[in-house]
Amino acid sequence: MTITLRQMRYADAVARTGHFGRAAEACAVSQPALSQQIMALEALCGTPLFDRLKSGVQLTPFGRDFIALAQTTLRSAEALDAFALGRAGRPNRHLRFGLIPTVAPYLLPAIFPALRRELTDIDFAVSESRTDSLLAGLADGSLDVALIATPVPERGPRLVSVPLFLDRFVLATSRDEAANAPVQLTALAPDRILLLDEGHCFRDQAIAACRIQGGATPRTFAATSLSTIVEFVANGQGVTLLPQIAVAKEASDSRIAVHAIASSGAERMLSLVWREGTPFAALFERMAQTIRATQPATA
Repeated sequence: MTITLRQMRYADAVARTGHFGRAAEACAVSQPALSQQIMALEALCGTPLFDRLKSGVQLTPFGRDFIALAQTTLRSAEALDAFALGRAGRPNRHLRFGLIPTVAPYLLPAIFPALRRELTDIDFAVSESRTDSLLAGLADGSLDVALIATPVPERGPRLVSVPLFLDRFVLATSRDEAANAPVQLTALAPDRILLLDEGHCFRDQAIAACRIQGGATPRTFAATSLSTIVEFVANGQGVTLLPQIAVAKEASDSRIAVHAIASSGAERMLSLVWREGTPFAALFERMAQTIRATQPATA
């Protein structure tokens, strides 16, 4: 048996995320499938690549050297793939398109049919994951293009970022909770603000918008969707920020009231990002134009 590109991609994802579960998410496979491939890889190498810790994993000395060589191999494989496909400017496989969880359920119903109409020769493989996992996928070549909230962290490969539109925030409260609009976020009690769990970029953006500092911390739930948070809000357990694109879906409940926000900076820029040097740049520019065209002129 020989080492495969798949095993190298999986090992690189584990090294980048420091966690088997997050690596599996980034590679769009189940954790058992990823773990099995890593174990097979370590058997081929005759030594562990990772030390398994309670809090995650870290590279062994051998693992560090292996990953450095694997990354060189993966870059070469990606360059060969780009060379082979570059003339047509179209992939001869599914185009792998990732979106963050606070975008996917709200934009996909509009943008996916539009993309299918405009790009009839493209087959899409759509996945939903957190920003770090999407960036890892762009880095290791397992993802072609992603829709995220920018700016992009300055790490990893060079990425092209094309702005789509500004997505402003609103405040969601229970119908019975008084609020004078437009709401000043700095006047809100931090312990009343309900946010997604750690790792979601929208959580960080909400904290920045509210200018929460010092020892004051918002209330965080092990929730991976805004729908869960909104249900707590509807029952009077607190308030939360919602992106404008989510209002139609998440605030349709009669128990929810939506309020405009006066605070500056209560917004995010949604952008399409891809790896610099891709042979599909012109295609991704067309995707960006199509996505913008699905949004109201005032968005």
